[in-house]
Amino acid sequence: MTTTSVVDSGDRVDPETGASFDEFVAARSRALLRTAYLLTHDHALAEDLVQTALTKAWFAWKRIHGEPEPYVRKILVNTYASWWRRKWNGEQPTENLPEDTVEDAGEPTDLWTAMERLPRRMRAVVVLRYFEDLTEVQTAEVLGCSVGTVKSQASKALAKLRIDPALAQEGDPR
Repeated sequence: MTTTSVVDSGDRVDPETGASFDEFVAARSRALLRTAYLLTHDHALAEDLVQTALTKAWFAWKRIHGEPEPYVRKILVNTYASWWRRKWNGEQPTENLPEDTVEDAGEPTDLWTAMERLPRRMRAVVVLRYFEDLTEVQTAEVLGCSVGTVKSQASKALAKLRIDPALAQEGDPR
C-alpha cells in the first residue's frame, strides 16, 4: 500500500487582491528586512525576525483580506516585542575573547547608540513613524494601540533623543 502526500507549494493566493504569497515576499521582503534591522540593529537577528514573521503570515495568508503588508508588519513588530520579553541565554563566558569587530563606516553610529537607549516600544514608534514613514494611524494599527499612545510615545522618544549625549553637537553646552 502506498500513500501520497500533498505538498502545498506556498503559492497561496489572496482571493481579494489576487496576490500570491510568493509575489508578496518577492516584492516586500526588502522593506520588511529594513524595518526589522531598524528594530534590532543586527543583520542576522533582522533576517530571523523577517523569516519568522513571514512564516506566521504564510499560515494566515488565506485569512488576510485587503492589503497584506500592514498585517505582516504587525506580525513583525509583535514578534520583535515577544522576543525581547523572553529570557535570553545566548552568551556564555569564555577565557578567549573574540576578535574586535569593525563597525560599518556607512552607519550613523551615534544615532544607533541613541536609538538603543530608547525603550523598545518607543524605538518601534520612531522606526515606524520616521524611518518607515507610516502615519500615526498606520503606526497605531501596527502596534495595536491608540493614536494618542503613538503621539505620546513619539514625543517622549524625541525628547529623549534630543538630550542624548551621543547626539550632542560639539560645543553644545548640554
